[in-house]
Parts: sequence; structure tokens; C-alpha cells
Amino acid sequence: MSALRFDDRGLIPVVVQDASSGAALTLAYMNEEALRRTLEGPDVWFYSRSRGELWHKGETSGNYLKVREVIADCDGDALLVRVEPTGPACHTGGVSCFGEALSGPECLEGSEEAAGPGVLSELLEVIERRKRERPEGSYTVRLLDEGLSRVAQKVVEEAGETMAAALTEGPERVASEAADLLYHSLVLLAARGVPAEQLWAELRERRGGPSSGSG
Repeated sequence: MSALRFDDRGLIPVVVQDASSGAALTLAYMNEEALRRTLEGPDVWFYSRSRGELWHKGETSGNYLKVREVIADCDGDALLVRVEPTGPACHTGGVSCFGEALSGPECLEGSEEAAGPGVLSELLEVIERRKRERPEGSYTVRLLDEGLSRVAQKVVEEAGETMAAALTEGPERVASEAADLLYHSLVLLAARGVPAEQLWAELRERRGGPSSGSG
């Protein structure tokens, strides 16, 4: 900690990143005490500049940030904290505090170009929002209204189409069918009530576990 450079207020900026998706979740600040508590784990602590006090992220909302790794930048004046979120990171209820695109590909809704490591989290957020708000004309809502059996049937159909494309079609078609399969699989999770965090935990366990039997 002695190598870190806190500002004249005793604070250091912190970029929080989802350890699974790579998505940037929020920007906050820590003082030495918040950093010490974060390093002790299991959750992230910040220093609230507006309230002038330590802030245990998730203590009120239940949306904790489980610490996976804390990394200092090359100058020692900023931190990257990689976390496992247990809920939305933003106080607005969004997965990330970063939502409005000022340049580059626009956010998931309204653009077919959305891509990158955070797109899966964005897609899950959209599906969960459709499940809650039930907007008229939504394909996701229609699927959910048709029931779990229909959603499961769609996953089987999309798996077959993906297999057929892989055997007979070009890369673009394979990617398109695989995207359909992934989307319907995520809708199935939402219909079954399986939280995204459980999926991330399962994938993380498989990645870190023995190679045999983990794919």
C-alpha cells in the first residue's frame, strides 16, 4: 500500500470490472481504510465523497461486489478491482453504471453492432428487464408467456439448427445460429428462475477446476 499514490484528499480512483465478462461496472474511490477492508475481503469497500464516510457496497441494497483481484496501475495512482457482482452494480438497477454510448457501437438496445466481453451481461439484463416490465410486442415476453416447455423446445430447435449450420453452412450462418441458441438458452434461465450469478459461478468453477470432465 505504501507504493500507492493517494491524492491530497487521501483518495485513489478505482475502476471496478466484472471478473467474468470483463465489463466495466463503475468508477469509485477508496481511502486507505476502504482499501484495507477490501483487501481483507470478501467484499469491496469504497469511500463516499458525498457522505464523507466509508461505504460497504451492497450493505443496503444487497448487491455486493465480491473481490477477486486488486491491481494497481503502473503509476500507483489508480486501482483496478476485479469482482463477482451479486446483483446490479449501479444504483439505477443497471448491471453497469456505464450505459450511454458517446462514441463507437451503441448500447445493446437499438444497435446490432453491440459486441465485446460485456455483451452477455447486457443481454441478460435486457431479458430480465423484459421479464419484469412485460412490454407489449416483445418477442422475449411472448416466449416467457408461452411457458417453460415452449422455451425449452426452442432451445432444442436452435441447437439442431446450429448443428446443421456447422455441418453445411459458412461461418456467418454458424455464428447467427449459435447466437440464436445462446439467446434462447438465456431466456430459458430467466424462465426457470436461475440467476446469472449461478451461471457465472458454474463457468468459473469449470475454468478453475480439473481439466478432466470440465470440457
